[in-house]
Amino acid sequence: MSKHKGAWTVSSLNLFDELSEHVMLRIYACGEAIHSDGWIENKQHPDYDLWFIRKGNIEIRIDEQVHLASEGDLILFSPKVAYTATNLGAECSFIFTHFHFSLGNHLRILDNYSLEGIMASSLVQEEMGLYLDTFNQHMHGIPMSAIRLKGALTILIAKILECYGRGDYQGGFAKHVPARNRNTNLQALQPVFAFIQDRLHQPIRIGELAELAGMSEKYFILYFKQALGITPGSYIYQLKMNRARELLYSRTYSIQQIAGLLGYPDPYSFSKAFKKYYKVPPSKFVW
Repeated sequence: MSKHKGAWTVSSLNLFDELSEHVMLRIYACGEAIHSDGWIENKQHPDYDLWFIRKGNIEIRIDEQVHLASEGDLILFSPKVAYTATNLGAECSFIFTHFHFSLGNHLRILDNYSLEGIMASSLVQEEMGLYLDTFNQHMHGIPMSAIRLKGALTILIAKILECYGRGDYQGGFAKHVPARNRNTNLQALQPVFAFIQDRLHQPIRIGELAELAGMSEKYFILYFKQALGITPGSYIYQLKMNRARELLYSRTYSIQQIAGLLGYPDPYSFSKAFKKYYKVPPSKFVW
């Protein structure tokens, strides 16, 4: 991974922290598959699919390229990739999980990152152990295990993203994705994200963001929403509310000062925006 690419990747990964309240993970199916010698599967999933290899060796063929996964490896498939999987040996078994991971209305936000591929579980050992524990509980019908399973998978995906952002992992399937299916929306918005971060203390006009991106205002709003799942106005509002919460918890600034630090014209405008988001006025947010 080049330094340039890594720089924008780390920056774009910050979006998951900034917009964590807009992140939604849905598990559609999970279970354990056991296949004997001669098993073969040709598929392109409509969702994301994560395998944990418990036993055996599996060959994944994409186009003319061959990838090998063995016991303890993770395999992440995305809707972008068609593959052929084959058992190498007498028997293989793996845990599978079909899921969607969305940000706002963007159901395939992970397509912005080259995550699909084979990953050594040693990179996510603690998180994978937690997921396996909750998976076993879920298979035995333990109360509340479905909620724990969703939480454990969220933690695991977050760790995979962290490894990708640090450059410790990059999916090997991504190079097989046709150019028309590659999502580069977030790359084009990096200057916009930086501009907003640097000017949270000022009123920000959508028109100046569109100009920075080299787009008309109407097209920019559409482009931004397709890329992020929320409008640019909602994104700015979320960042301001995140920052307001931090400033209030610091107990260092008055409400009037916080209003000024976040670009609001007066304390009333800030308090109104804050109450709309948190359902309580800033004066009663911190006890």
